[in-house]
Amino acid sequence: MSVLYLIIFFVFGTIVGSFLNVFALRYNTGLSYISGRSKCFSCGKGLLWYELVPILSFLVLKGKCYGCKSKISIQYPLIETITGFIFVMILWKVGFTMLLPFYLFLAGLLVVISIYDFKHKIIPDGMVFTFDMVALVLLFTRFGFLNTFSNHFLLDLLAGPILFAFFAFLWLISSGKWMGFGDAKLALGVGWLLGLSSGIMAIMLAFWIGAIVSILLIFLQKLNLSHLGLTIKSEVPFAPFIILGLFIEFFTGWGVLQISYLLNIF
Repeated sequence: MSVLYLIIFFVFGTIVGSFLNVFALRYNTGLSYISGRSKCFSCGKGLLWYELVPILSFLVLKGKCYGCKSKISIQYPLIETITGFIFVMILWKVGFTMLLPFYLFLAGLLVVISIYDFKHKIIPDGMVFTFDMVALVLLFTRFGFLNTFSNHFLLDLLAGPILFAFFAFLWLISSGKWMGFGDAKLALGVGWLLGLSSGIMAIMLAFWIGAIVSILLIFLQKLNLSHLGLTIKSEVPFAPFIILGLFIEFFTGWGVLQISYLLNIF
């Protein structure tokens, strides 16, 4: 893969990431996603083009509004950078094939779901159902019509409902305290996108990452760093962990069992 292509896709990903920030911010607010100038939330100043260059504007302006000098959220360059790297990894993994636009679309959608769930503690049905349907289409596309009756295809087709049922069960018995029902809808698409074995491993990774974050929150509480806004009582959404587990498994294929073996856990 040419380095030039990877650089181009990284830049393209940062531009998409900038749009995803706006999309997540304006979703369900009645504001247009594509029209209307971006403004500073503190002073209301309309942002000029040189204040909207992904990553670079944040660095040049030192993370502050050019007008009122109020701090700009680190979310903007962070999402732009993450999206850029994800796009590069997808190109490296999939290559220039007909499926590339579908995977790029799903990646962008998953980034938006992570942002929205992290901020609002909910996954919008429109986003998650779109993810599920595109994942199902990709499942059929990967196998082709002639292979849709194979055992492997049937297992991967059942992967979605199996993972959905697992999260739905946790949601049901805990009355929504352990897990949101949106996580079950998200797991449906994870199963269809990754298949049964990789889907299960992605979910296991999500629980591992969630456990590490929980331990970190306890540590912060013991250090009396509650002023950061994070304590053990903080409500931490699980969808970003599921999505992170999905990306790790999709790009590496390592799986939790292999990682566990390397770490001598088992």
